[in-house]
Amino acid sequence: MSIPVDLPTLADVMARYAFAYLLTNPGEGAPHAVAVLPRLAHGRLVLDSVGRRTRTNLAAHPEVAIVWPPTSLADYSLIVDGRATLIGEDSVSITPGRAVLHRPAERSAAVTVGACGSDCVELPVPAA
Repeated sequence: MSIPVDLPTLADVMARYAFAYLLTNPGEGAPHAVAVLPRLAHGRLVLDSVGRRTRTNLAAHPEVAIVWPPTSLADYSLIVDGRATLIGEDSVSITPGRAVLHRPAERSAAVTVGACGSDCVELPVPAA
């Protein structure tokens, strides 16, 4: 099920969550995850006061994911993929490319091969 979402609606969805995790790519090894408080400004997600390791990762690999965890097992996580740009000494601006509300699907039977096994709602983000 696809639901068209404009950026002001993305801000409303984000408001349901207390915080998020920013996932960056260090180039080798596991993704680097840090807790963040994103805000939406002029169609972009803005993060203030990011650390040295995050800035280093973003300079080399600007594609990121931000995950807002659910508040209960019945709720959805909000996942936004985007491209980051460093701003000044310690801030980041992220252009959203895709947003999804995601949660595991309840299953009464085994998941068949090729099934996603989740209950997802895609939130298309229009170009800024």
